[in-house]
Amino acid sequence: MKRSDFIRSTLIGGTAALTMPLLSRGQQAQDKPPAINLDIVKEFVGVSHGKFDRCKEMLENDPHLLNVSYDWGAGDYESGIEAAGHVGNREIAAYLLSKGARYNIYLACMLGHLDTVKNVLTFNPGLLNSMGPHGFTMLHHANKGGEQSKPVVDYLTSPGAVETRIFFYTKA
Repeated sequence: MKRSDFIRSTLIGGTAALTMPLLSRGQQAQDKPPAINLDIVKEFVGVSHGKFDRCKEMLENDPHLLNVSYDWGAGDYESGIEAAGHVGNREIAAYLLSKGARYNIYLACMLGHLDTVKNVLTFNPGLLNSMGPHGFTMLHHANKGGEQSKPVVDYLTSPGAVETRIFFYTKA
């Protein structure tokens, strides 16, 4: 085989090898299930605030609901775990976590996970008064966590955390 033929066959074979994974990924994207109906997403997030039985039933019927978020308006996105977190519903939060829901700093505050909160704020102190769903801060979530979250409340208040809801809806 001539050198030029070898290079040509290597380039053609190499190109095919590179494009095959791309075709496979494109095929996988086509196999995705359709988007979840927004009314169902809204209901799931709504019941995740406090209706454990309905939350569990809906998730069992459609596991894709686990990490969906609903936009309540103006980019105020909320998932089921975040709904449970800002109202202090430990039962629903624990259930959703056991199913693999995404854990975040606001949930850590509600659950009283002081070491996590300290680590995140040491890494980025600017997050102290950042806003979670509906504009609720970390301190709000920690206060909703009750007695188990008191150490987090104490930790957050020492550097000046605020609990007040600092995100307000405005009509255009």
